[in-house]
Amino acid sequence: MAKLSAKEIIDSLKEMTLLEIKEVVDLMKEEFGVDPTAVAVAAAPQAEAGANDAPSAVDVVLASAGANKIAVIKIIKEVTGLGLGDSKAIADNGGVVKEKVPTAEAEELKAKFEEAGATIELK
Repeated sequence: MAKLSAKEIIDSLKEMTLLEIKEVVDLMKEEFGVDPTAVAVAAAPQAEAGANDAPSAVDVVLASAGANKIAVIKIIKEVTGLGLGDSKAIADNGGVVKEKVPTAEAEELKAKFEEAGATIELK
Protein backbone atom coordinates (compact mmCIF):
# COMPACT_ATOMS: atom_id res chain seq x y z
CA MET A 1 0.00 0.00 0.00
CA ALA A 2 1.37 3.41 -0.96
CA LYS A 3 2.09 5.85 1.84
CA LEU A 4 -0.20 8.89 1.80
CA SER A 5 1.09 12.36 2.56
CA ALA A 6 -0.55 14.47 5.27
CA LYS A 7 -1.99 16.76 2.57
CA GLU A 8 -3.56 13.79 0.76
CA ILE A 9 -5.16 12.61 4.01
CA ILE A 10 -6.56 16.09 4.72
CA ASP A 11 -7.83 16.40 1.15
CA SER A 12 -9.63 13.07 1.46
CA LEU A 13 -11.17 14.15 4.80
CA LYS A 14 -12.52 17.31 3.12
CA GLU A 15 -14.50 15.10 0.74
CA MET A 16 -16.11 13.07 3.56
CA THR A 17 -19.32 13.71 5.44
CA LEU A 18 -19.17 14.42 9.15
CA LEU A 19 -20.35 10.89 9.92
CA GLU A 20 -17.63 9.38 7.73
CA ILE A 21 -15.00 11.50 9.49
CA LYS A 22 -16.36 10.37 12.87
CA GLU A 23 -15.99 6.75 11.72
CA VAL A 24 -12.36 7.42 10.74
CA VAL A 25 -11.73 9.04 14.14
CA ASP A 26 -13.27 6.05 15.93
CA LEU A 27 -11.13 3.65 13.89
CA MET A 28 -8.00 5.67 14.70
CA LYS A 29 -8.88 5.56 18.40
CA GLU A 30 -9.31 1.79 18.18
CA GLU A 31 -6.22 1.13 16.05
CA PHE A 32 -3.71 3.47 17.70
CA GLY A 33 -5.20 4.10 21.14
CA VAL A 34 -5.15 7.88 20.67
CA ASP A 35 -7.83 10.53 20.23
CA PRO A 36 -7.21 12.15 16.83
CA THR A 37 -9.97 14.73 17.30
CA ALA A 38 -7.59 17.52 16.35
CA VAL A 39 -7.18 15.91 12.93
CA ALA A 40 -10.93 15.93 12.33
CA VAL A 41 -11.20 19.56 13.43
CA ALA A 42 -8.30 20.60 11.21
CA ALA A 43 -9.98 18.93 8.24
CA ALA A 44 -13.04 21.16 8.45
CA PRO A 45 -13.05 23.61 5.56
CA GLN A 46 -12.01 27.08 6.69
CA ALA A 47 -13.15 30.35 5.16
CA GLU A 48 -10.48 32.43 3.46
CA ALA A 49 -9.16 35.28 5.59
CA GLY A 50 -10.77 38.52 4.49
CA ALA A 51 -9.49 42.06 4.55
CA ASN A 52 -11.51 42.87 7.68
CA ASP A 53 -10.34 42.33 11.25
CA ALA A 54 -13.11 39.84 12.12
CA PRO A 55 -11.82 36.35 12.91
CA SER A 56 -12.31 33.86 10.09
CA ALA A 57 -12.90 31.00 12.53
CA VAL A 58 -14.37 30.92 16.03
CA ASP A 59 -15.20 28.43 18.76
CA VAL A 60 -18.88 27.68 19.41
CA VAL A 61 -19.29 27.50 23.20
CA LEU A 62 -22.43 26.38 25.03
CA ALA A 63 -22.99 28.67 28.01
CA SER A 64 -26.34 27.19 29.03
CA ALA A 65 -28.62 24.50 27.64
CA GLY A 66 -31.74 26.32 28.80
CA ALA A 67 -35.06 24.68 29.62
CA ASN A 68 -35.22 22.36 26.59
CA LYS A 69 -32.07 20.35 27.30
CA ILE A 70 -33.19 17.31 25.28
CA ALA A 71 -33.42 19.36 22.08
CA VAL A 72 -29.98 20.85 22.79
CA ILE A 73 -28.48 17.38 23.34
CA LYS A 74 -29.91 16.28 19.98
CA ILE A 75 -28.35 19.28 18.25
CA ILE A 76 -24.97 18.64 19.92
CA LYS A 77 -25.10 14.99 18.74
CA GLU A 78 -26.01 16.08 15.21
CA VAL A 79 -23.36 18.80 14.97
CA THR A 80 -20.44 16.95 16.57
CA GLY A 81 -21.15 13.30 15.87
CA LEU A 82 -20.57 12.55 19.56
CA GLY A 83 -22.48 9.86 21.43
CA LEU A 84 -25.40 10.51 23.72
CA GLY A 85 -23.32 10.49 26.93
CA ASP A 86 -20.73 12.96 25.64
CA SER A 87 -23.44 15.21 24.18
CA LYS A 88 -25.34 15.17 27.48
CA ALA A 89 -22.13 16.06 29.37
CA ILE A 90 -21.65 19.14 27.20
CA ALA A 91 -25.31 20.11 27.67
CA ASP A 92 -25.05 19.64 31.46
CA ASN A 93 -21.71 21.37 31.99
CA GLY A 94 -21.42 23.72 29.03
CA GLY A 95 -18.23 24.06 27.07
CA VAL A 96 -16.91 24.04 23.53
CA VAL A 97 -19.26 22.38 21.06
CA LYS A 98 -17.06 22.95 17.98
CA GLU A 99 -13.66 24.56 17.57
CA LYS A 100 -12.36 26.76 14.77
CA VAL A 101 -15.62 26.91 12.85
CA PRO A 102 -15.92 29.42 9.98
CA THR A 103 -17.77 32.50 11.23
CA ALA A 104 -20.75 32.03 8.89
CA GLU A 105 -21.22 28.41 9.98
CA ALA A 106 -20.82 29.44 13.63
CA GLU A 107 -23.62 32.00 13.26
CA GLU A 108 -25.89 29.31 11.77
CA LEU A 109 -25.08 26.95 14.66
CA LYS A 110 -25.72 29.72 17.18
CA ALA A 111 -29.14 30.42 15.65
CA LYS A 112 -29.98 26.71 15.69
CA PHE A 113 -29.03 26.36 19.37
CA GLU A 114 -30.80 29.57 20.38
CA GLU A 115 -33.96 28.38 18.63
CA ALA A 116 -33.84 25.37 20.99
CA GLY A 117 -33.44 27.70 23.99
CA ALA A 118 -29.68 27.41 24.55
CA THR A 119 -27.26 30.25 25.19
CA ILE A 120 -24.26 30.18 22.84
CA GLU A 121 -21.09 32.28 22.83
CA LEU A 122 -18.78 32.65 19.85
CA LYS A 123 -15.18 33.07 20.95
